[in-house]
Amino acid sequence: MASQDWFDKDFYQVLGVSKDVSDAELKKVYRKLARKYHPDSNAGDAAAEAKFKEISEAHSVLADPEQRKEYDAIRAMGSGARFTAPGGANGAGGFDDVFGGMFGQGGPGRSQSYTFQQGGDYDDLLGGLFGGGRFGQPSGGYRGYGGPTPGRDVTATTTLDFITATKGDQVTLQTAEGKPLTVRIPAGVSDGQKIRLRGKGHPSPDGGEAGDLILTVNVRKHPVFERDGLNLRVTVPVTFAEAALGATIQVPTLGGDPVKLRVAPGTPSGRVLRVKGRGVETKKGTGDLLAVVQIAVPSHLSKDAQAAVEALAAALPDENPRDELLAKAKG
Repeated sequence: MASQDWFDKDFYQVLGVSKDVSDAELKKVYRKLARKYHPDSNAGDAAAEAKFKEISEAHSVLADPEQRKEYDAIRAMGSGARFTAPGGANGAGGFDDVFGGMFGQGGPGRSQSYTFQQGGDYDDLLGGLFGGGRFGQPSGGYRGYGGPTPGRDVTATTTLDFITATKGDQVTLQTAEGKPLTVRIPAGVSDGQKIRLRGKGHPSPDGGEAGDLILTVNVRKHPVFERDGLNLRVTVPVTFAEAALGATIQVPTLGGDPVKLRVAPGTPSGRVLRVKGRGVETKKGTGDLLAVVQIAVPSHLSKDAQAAVEALAAALPDENPRDELLAKAKG
């Protein structure tokens, strides 16, 4: 675009905004107009295509802080002026009149002239004055008129059962427009985690990339297992006899068959027994299954059982297991 266009075209008027429009409002107005006049929505409509080019051209200049500054400066120096040869009709100085004041010379009737090197033009001079290249050159995008606008991101929330979140699966979500959306949930997502799905958001209004879908995952609690990083924890009750004498017990696994685990004699309540490789499997690694021993105390005893427990208590050493705790508490 030649620099003359920057004198002739009022980009603010093209977009229907004021000269002090904010960046956010400018973007909002442009998106609305781009959707209205986009060629994809107006197939075969030459007027709509021309209008789309016009608003894209205006936006590409005003959305760039440096170009907007240069555009405002050019418009302020000589809105409506045309580059004419010095000494033109009515004695107008043309180009000299516009720029003479900048250098303390020029003006009507002045004979001052400017010499351009071969291949140069007004754009080259303007670019040199403001530290840039040719004013108004298109920067790409739809048919060379401005860069395409990416689509807006969309946020959504979904609730998954514990097994799906742990092992991963393909689920179908419902968009705000009522359309089904198939999403692949990776293994090992945790409660409250956000997943960014590229290109699953709103489409671009002018042929750019679609926005993303930012999905927040809520995970339902499991009645048996809980997450501990990549490990899974499960509380396993054992009888006093099993803990005291030792035993081989069965421990559940998530979505699989139980595994056998050896409880050593004298195992206290709260001890953690580890089953390697039976935790959460992800690309970053695989966790373990942590079985936390909990001594199960019977709530009712028969007379014979009570007599046997009393006999055991009498046979055990006379010691208080809380002595060390009480001593530490006294400090």
